Amino acid sequence: MRKNKSVLYTLILSGFILINSACAQNPPLGKAYIDEEHLAEQSTVLLNNGTYMIPLQNLDELKIASVHFTNAYAAGFDSLLSKYDNITTFNGNTYGAPKSLNDLSNDLRFFNTIIIQLNEADLDNPALASFVSYNQKIKNVIIALFGASNALVKLNNFTVPVIWSSRVTPVSAFYSAQAIFGGVPVTQKLKQNISAVYRKDMGFTTDKIRLQYTVPEEAGINANNLLGIDSVANEAIMDQATPGCVVLVAKDGKVIFNKAYGYHTYDKNEPDQLTDIFDLASMTKVSATTMETMQLYDQHKLNIDTTLGYYLPQAQNTNKNDIHIREVLEHQAGLIPDIPTVEAVKPTDYTVDSSADFPTKVNENYYLRKDYFKEVMWPEILNSPLRTRGQYVYSDLSMIIMQQVVETITATPENVYVQRQLYAPLGMQRAGFLPLYRFKPDEIIPTENEQVYRHALLDGYVHDPTAALMGGVAGHAGLFASANDLAILYQMMLNRGTYGGVQYIQPETVDLFTAKQSAISRRGLGFDRWDPIPEHHYPSELASPQAYGHTGFTGTCVWVDPKYNLVYIFLSNRVNPSVSNKLSSLNVRPRIQDVVYQAITKGM
Repeated sequence: MRKNKSVLYTLILSGFILINSACAQNPPLGKAYIDEEHLAEQSTVLLNNGTYMIPLQNLDELKIASVHFTNAYAAGFDSLLSKYDNITTFNGNTYGAPKSLNDLSNDLRFFNTIIIQLNEADLDNPALASFVSYNQKIKNVIIALFGASNALVKLNNFTVPVIWSSRVTPVSAFYSAQAIFGGVPVTQKLKQNISAVYRKDMGFTTDKIRLQYTVPEEAGINANNLLGIDSVANEAIMDQATPGCVVLVAKDGKVIFNKAYGYHTYDKNEPDQLTDIFDLASMTKVSATTMETMQLYDQHKLNIDTTLGYYLPQAQNTNKNDIHIREVLEHQAGLIPDIPTVEAVKPTDYTVDSSADFPTKVNENYYLRKDYFKEVMWPEILNSPLRTRGQYVYSDLSMIIMQQVVETITATPENVYVQRQLYAPLGMQRAGFLPLYRFKPDEIIPTENEQVYRHALLDGYVHDPTAALMGGVAGHAGLFASANDLAILYQMMLNRGTYGGVQYIQPETVDLFTAKQSAISRRGLGFDRWDPIPEHHYPSELASPQAYGHTGFTGTCVWVDPKYNLVYIFLSNRVNPSVSNKLSSLNVRPRIQDVVYQAITKGM
């Protein structure tokens, strides 16, 4: 089933548009694509949108079905929809005798939003009107109509929102799908009278509020100048720096490059897919814990100049009592890098079967005893020495402590909070902790084949051993996501806290946390930043001093560069089957980033 879906997913618009298409009619590339996209924009009109249903909002509350009949470009349309939210597709043609559209309505009962793709031939079905009429009473219904004005006349009696394109091309299908979510704007109104209902100058305009998926030329970049990404990625795979990887580039709010390379493992049984879910390792620090910290800072529930003892009573009688939150976020609290992990677990602390006494699943056939973190790890952290306070020392304990702070403030586990307050509303479909609760193992990229302590290939279980002993939910590691998920999250950051028309974090807070904060390190608050030492070339030789982001031990990174309006994402599993430093020694991540900057500089 997953391999069949990949035919749709690979039709993502990058410099390599529509690798596979159900209709085998590929759109143009480069400037020809932009020309066609412009024609699609000029021919697309939004009608009956008095309730402002389009662009769709409150994505976390929507259960969306897409229904098509004879639309030749349904696969492309649905593929673009799926970039914004979870979409279930239905082929209306399968509901002929002995089935009917009433049966289709029954199959749609668990969806509250239905997008119906239509053309003039579809509208000759007399049952269609009653199908729409029935569903619009209790659900959100949107019609995406393609074809000449004769088709629009047949919708005179329909009152649901209609996004109509007179052009019938792959690109017009892509455009309409993105317009439904605000990935592209609707700028046009009817240029002439179509019927007594649809008259000249009617129509609703909308703004671009989410990512657009298009070609590099749309952002002023020649696609040929990005071919160097292929060279670096393929070199990394050939030299066994990583079995595979996914690269995504978003420029000016547009995803202009998104490509998967290699395989899940070196046995080459499962090719990497654009939708694959990666263990982000320390990218969790900024993509989960710091994001929650910023929201609590906005709500005046957390003061970064207040001490740990203020928020954590257990810290009050320890050397952590007077450490300020700001010091923790800057990695200047004097914390040691980590505490002993799996090597310190006693045989009596774990078993191969779960039970009430051993509920914490570390991975397959490894269950930790109840309250192990509370009774062993947390006291170890609280009583750990402070060795270098006031100096920069990178520490995983920093974000484990911040996890305890934010969970105390919100009375909510961090994984639950970020899912509810950030990932689901943003439309990040595959991001989250504990991915095996929602996804199959073959959708998740495996990390290490760890045979010393955990005796298993870690697939869907967090690689970081400290996070593993915490049950997979930790402030410093444990988050899994796809490249598209991260593109959404960090486009929100690049937008200074807004996405999809919602302000998730205040602009001033984004500016504060991502700016250089310390006289002794390059760090922001939680975020890593551009390194001012020229020979370090970090994160890239060409990155601007405004760049911020983070890397992950598993072979991942995200970098945002406001100067260039850029989001760069690289995801890999360089720790499979065992930990290797080749990804770093080959400078794979910064070299790909260099290619992107060079392409921006060269332009068209």
